[in-house]
Amino acid sequence: MAAHPVRPGLADHGGGAMSDQSFSEVFASALHGSPTVVVGLAEQPLALPTDLWTRPADVVDRAMVGLCVGPTIDIGCGPGRMTEALGTAGHIALGIDVVDAAVALTRRRGGSAVRRDVFDRVPGEGRWHTALLADGNIGIGGDPVALLRRVRRLLAPGGRVVVEVAPPGTGAVRAWAVLESAESRSRPFRWATLGVDDLAATAAAAGFSSPAVHRLGDRFAAVLGEGSW
Repeated sequence: MAAHPVRPGLADHGGGAMSDQSFSEVFASALHGSPTVVVGLAEQPLALPTDLWTRPADVVDRAMVGLCVGPTIDIGCGPGRMTEALGTAGHIALGIDVVDAAVALTRRRGGSAVRRDVFDRVPGEGRWHTALLADGNIGIGGDPVALLRRVRRLLAPGGRVVVEVAPPGTGAVRAWAVLESAESRSRPFRWATLGVDDLAATAAAAGFSSPAVHRLGDRFAAVLGEGSW
């Protein structure tokens, strides 16, 4: 879940009372067009770039797909842009997401997807050749090391993780965050950000060998392979 800075005041909802809802409810509204920000990851609210997630895959997305090999699980698939791109590139692909609306949107664009938390049992566990963590989804659960250790268990021997990370100079953040729109606010959830500078240490702590980092336009993705498993 990558996000973008917004102008001060965008998260000012006029002082009206907001109802606390689940992350899934507020995120679903964002996917359907409700302007939404994430609060707690930076000094200012960050806008959810749902317009980028719902568009077709662009050249950078396709370059990231090019780092994937074989059957690929798209973790935190959102509305399915990357799952669709994986299928178009000839991969067996499955998207997983905790939000029903995200799964429905992925299926609507022709991708296979199921509602599943990555920390629960997932289809094909131990047989995926690649696990994809795009769009800042290394932040899921608020602990990148724990997430990568879990993802290792999804992979077949010799499998890889393709993970998008923030640019150099971005500090690591582990925090409680909330989603806010004009009408609602989510209950707090754990999230993290991870940049290129902290990736090697994080990968090593999770049991992966040194990552190969690729600059893709203005984005960065790394391939994590087997370490001492």
